[in-house]
Amino acid sequence: MKLVCNQSDLNTHLSLTFRAVPSRPTHPILANVLLQADVASGQVSLTAFDLSLGIRTTFKAEVLESGTITLPAKLLNDIVSRLPSGEITLYIDESSDTENHSMGEGLTVTLKPQSGRYQVRAMNAEEFPELPVTENDKAIHLTVSALIEGLEGSLFATSADESKQVLTGVHLTVKKDSLEFAATDGHRLAVVETSNDNLDADDEQLDSLEVTLPNKALRELERMLAHSSKEDEPVAMYFDQGQVVFEWQNQRLTSRTLEGQYPAYRQLIPNQFERELTLDRKQLISGLERIAVFADQKNNIAKVSIDSESQEITLSVETQEIGSGMESMPAQILGEDIDIAFNIKYLMEGLKALPSAEIQMQLNNNLAPVIFSPIGGVKMIYLAMPVQLRS
Repeated sequence: MKLVCNQSDLNTHLSLTFRAVPSRPTHPILANVLLQADVASGQVSLTAFDLSLGIRTTFKAEVLESGTITLPAKLLNDIVSRLPSGEITLYIDESSDTENHSMGEGLTVTLKPQSGRYQVRAMNAEEFPELPVTENDKAIHLTVSALIEGLEGSLFATSADESKQVLTGVHLTVKKDSLEFAATDGHRLAVVETSNDNLDADDEQLDSLEVTLPNKALRELERMLAHSSKEDEPVAMYFDQGQVVFEWQNQRLTSRTLEGQYPAYRQLIPNQFERELTLDRKQLISGLERIAVFADQKNNIAKVSIDSESQEITLSVETQEIGSGMESMPAQILGEDIDIAFNIKYLMEGLKALPSAEIQMQLNNNLAPVIFSPIGGVKMIYLAMPVQLRS
């Protein structure tokens, strides 16, 4: 194997792939990244797989000799990220001990940037596990923009509690002409509906598909898609029992699915509201950020006081040991006055994910679910459960 590639290409694709390398590999080969170079296509692909999440990325290079090898992922990533920009020549050192060569021992890969020379002990690729494929060969076609929009508006609301595993994922519903992303951790709920104009004849047979995918895999998918040059680029999704595969532009991400019944989240959303407010989103976030300096681990509650007569809301945080903060701002208010309280972290995270300048806040009483939604643009709702105010 011998190839010449750009340092920035190798660095970018290594850093994307590296995220699928397990921190505690169950087998030594899993700590490696699989490097494949192909003369015919002039492409180099890098693969990492932790037996749950698999990532393969591909980029153009000058491939002088085809070949396949695995290299220690962390060491390679650390070296390449520190190399100066410019061309790197990478090759298997044929002077490696030929007796051990066939056994995958004693293999050395040399990296030659414009200055310097680095040699890395490598392992044969035979033991590297194949990325899973699905038996279902019918793809559902999604667009990059629809996927990114849905992931940005939902991933933050997934749970970090591994004991409630199904809540650590995003529930994806694929319908004929739309995608719905839902995430909840039991205290809040984010639902995003995006249009999907990329259906082809095969997809037309689709009635509705539902699958829950781990947040770790979807964060990597979001990161990889951000590198995609075209927003209307089609992404093929293959789904089978227990496995999902995303493919686009010679990139591939595979992930196991999460087992278990996802909560019937639509039932949590009220049908009608007694109070409705229109607010400036950035002004609301800024006010919350300022008063949040008084919130601590014992008291991370922000009170929202709604005054319909003066058409303004007041945000306040009070912590006995530290002090208190208060901010008022204008709002268009329909309905009676009320005081309501929220976990300030949950409130800010939800507001930051809403993609519009103005937002709508809808509520009934101070213990019922409150809905925040953007005015115009993306169809999204963020539901936050209020916290009981201490009298």
